[in-house]
Amino acid sequence: MSTEITSSNFIKNIVTSDIENGKHKKIITRFPPEPNGYLHIGHAKSIVLNFELADEFKGNTNLRFDDTNPTKEDTEYVESIKEDVQWLGFNWDNLYFASDYFEEMYKRAILLIKKEKAYVCDLTPEEIRTYRGTLKEPGTESPYRNRSVEENLQLFEKMKNGDFKDGEKVLRAKIDMKSANINMRDPIIYRISHAEHHNTGTNWCIYPMYDFAHPLEDAIEGITHSICTLEFEDHRPLYDWIVRECEMESTPQQIEFARLNITNTVMSKRKLKLLVDEKVVDGWDDPRMPTIAGLRRRGYTPEAVRNFCRAIGVARANSVVDAAMLEHFIREDLNTKAPRAMAVLKPLKLVITNYPEGEVEMLEIENNPDDENAGKRLVPFSRELYIEQEDFMENPPKKYFRLFPGNEVRLKGAYFVKCNNFIKDDNGNITEIHCTYDPETKSGTGFTGRKVKGTIHWVDAKDSIPAEFRIYEPLILDNDTDEEKHFLEQINPSSMEVLKGFVETNMKNAKIQDKYQLFRHGYFNVDPKDSKDNNLVLNRIVSLKSSFKLDKK
Repeated sequence: MSTEITSSNFIKNIVTSDIENGKHKKIITRFPPEPNGYLHIGHAKSIVLNFELADEFKGNTNLRFDDTNPTKEDTEYVESIKEDVQWLGFNWDNLYFASDYFEEMYKRAILLIKKEKAYVCDLTPEEIRTYRGTLKEPGTESPYRNRSVEENLQLFEKMKNGDFKDGEKVLRAKIDMKSANINMRDPIIYRISHAEHHNTGTNWCIYPMYDFAHPLEDAIEGITHSICTLEFEDHRPLYDWIVRECEMESTPQQIEFARLNITNTVMSKRKLKLLVDEKVVDGWDDPRMPTIAGLRRRGYTPEAVRNFCRAIGVARANSVVDAAMLEHFIREDLNTKAPRAMAVLKPLKLVITNYPEGEVEMLEIENNPDDENAGKRLVPFSRELYIEQEDFMENPPKKYFRLFPGNEVRLKGAYFVKCNNFIKDDNGNITEIHCTYDPETKSGTGFTGRKVKGTIHWVDAKDSIPAEFRIYEPLILDNDTDEEKHFLEQINPSSMEVLKGFVETNMKNAKIQDKYQLFRHGYFNVDPKDSKDNNLVLNRIVSLKSSFKLDKK
């Protein structure tokens, strides 16, 4: 897709400088997810940044799967990631897998051994952690650090051939156990794992560690700017060391930026997977999840997500973005796109006692009051309707302008009705409202005889369509400051409310992923997973109004 980054940022400035001074004739970026979970909104920021940066400078972007850990990866995740990237509106120039380079990585590891820059270590994982030292104390050299080149080559070959058990030996880079940067204290670069790989099957039983594989992948592909989040800043010296000592022809530049954090949201694939595994949510695509699949199912549009990612910008400092900002962009996008309709989520029957029995008239109601070109639709109106339970009160407080005994309101697009009485069941619940209407007050006729302060929506009781409405609230409670609490204890028990109501007959042909603005209730999306021909399910994407104000300076 053709896009343009209108605002500048420090990464764009680096790229601009590199192009102007001739360091690069063409830039190549990449989006390199690990296929161990579904992508979330934080990944969307990286996708937009990498693809649009390359597009602006007429470069290329690769989609590459960092599939170096077979115990956590799956083709399901690979396919979901492809779908998410394309849904966001981007097409990669090349599709690669880290596993495509396993043979080359193995050769580079052999090179490091021959240069006495790597060795096979027999320490247990616990011993390696102990020997590594702390941030205040230097590490201690492994007793296996000074093995001969010949012995290391033999042992590494045996590791490759499957002669050792998982965890029995590792290959470590030989750098500096006294380095102030703990990542440089002889990090593990290969481990044994007798696990079947989704791409290479059982061809390998040793796998490169991420910190070893990632810089090699970038160098092999000729990536010019390796853009990652701030947690990798302390890994940059190791990244550069591997590229240099493995004698790679290409030298990518790693640049770090602040990751995206959003209020009331978990931004960790590990935690998101736990929510799925513990069945707190209905899978990775649950509309409460911050995954791209979840946002898509809820009803977010790719345009809204892209605009959000552009607006939050690229910075070096970590910060937290208010979730209301994301909601702002979906409202802005759907305001002009989503057709209007009426729906009653908590039905209460209203009977117009003086309306002719058996008569049905079709009322014209505007599709978008802010857009005259949107036209009008015909909505059936008869003696019996449904209104919202909250639109009637027996004993209302002051400034309540909806229905109550003796009060008159306008039915949206229809007539004035006045409440005369109501019916209760044996438990004291109001089950039916009886009103009279004034036929002179029909909307669109120019009636000016008197005014009413309230307008309420409705659906025809006979011709409306049953629907299930799912109302979502934030999944995570941010107001819990107990840092010792496990995040599963911060789950909002009221994150989803399921209501059974009705929609107007114009929605009878609603298809999955169709979006509507339901009068007073917000924007809704036809659920692509549970909605069927005879079971309409609508997810509320977002309510109609927010106090959030976007600073457009």
